[in-house]
Amino acid sequence: MNKRGCLWLVTIAAVFVVLRLLFGCFYVVHQIEQVIVTQFGKPVGEPITDPGLHFKLPLIQEVNKIDKRFLEWDGQPVAIPTRDKTYIHVDTFARWRIDDPKTYFVRLKDERSAQSRLEDILGSETRNAIAKHDLIEIVRTDKTRKPMTDESLKPGPVGIGTIGVLPPISFGRLKIESEIKAAAAGKLNEFGIELLDVRLKRVNYNPDVLGRIYQRMISERLQIAQRFRSEGEGEAARIAGQKERDLNEIRSTAYRRVQEIRGESDAKATEIYARAYTQNPQAAEFYAFLKSMETYRKILTKESTLILSTDSDLFNLLKRAGTKPATPPIVPPR
Repeated sequence: MNKRGCLWLVTIAAVFVVLRLLFGCFYVVHQIEQVIVTQFGKPVGEPITDPGLHFKLPLIQEVNKIDKRFLEWDGQPVAIPTRDKTYIHVDTFARWRIDDPKTYFVRLKDERSAQSRLEDILGSETRNAIAKHDLIEIVRTDKTRKPMTDESLKPGPVGIGTIGVLPPISFGRLKIESEIKAAAAGKLNEFGIELLDVRLKRVNYNPDVLGRIYQRMISERLQIAQRFRSEGEGEAARIAGQKERDLNEIRSTAYRRVQEIRGESDAKATEIYARAYTQNPQAAEFYAFLKSMETYRKILTKESTLILSTDSDLFNLLKRAGTKPATPPIVPPR
């Protein structure tokens, strides 16, 4: 290779190095970023948060870009026991941002390490908060909210207990979430992280607990059915009692009316008999004879044995009945 060719190569290499050094002196910061400049791995100066073109020393200084936006953390569902010994699966999420880029970079370096630290701190604080409260405190949003209730679950007049009556709460899920945020925020500030919000995304029952939950629901419905049966039986007994009272009242009223009619008819008949006796003695005698015959027909049967005195009316009647009348003489025709 001649000297002219070598000169061109040296010139091109020198231009490349100059351009590389020139471009290495500048860097661009976007609006969604903040930058930590390090020299031999250690931060130099304050974090750069203003967007635009900035200068650094080439080769010996390095640009480390850090996100300035709100970031998310989505935890894994974990089984946690409540204070009333009910295991539930709690799924939590949070929103955070990098408040102190220099501290964040020194202690965590990158977002992967930050997510791991968030998992440890938020997961621990969530377990502590859930374990200090009953299940009803976690299910209900806040203590001022009135839950929807089934009217059939309210205690009835037969007094079957307190089914469907939710116990009062003192905190509620919103306050528990605030407790988790307050407890975790102080620990995350040491890493340059500002915790913006923490929420319980989902609360599910542990599969081992579902059987008991379903059994309780079945028990409540059985109690409701028993209450309805008791109320129905009580109403049926009331209706039956009312029916018996009405029937007895009707019977007594009818019996009283019958007796009144009979009394009136007897009195009327007695009046007629008395009038008949006074108006026609022969008719009265004939009536007495008929009544005597009716009486004898009722009391005398084929097996009847009577002991009668000779002066009794029945003896005289039977004696006259046994005497044959004389045959009238036959008078020849003329």
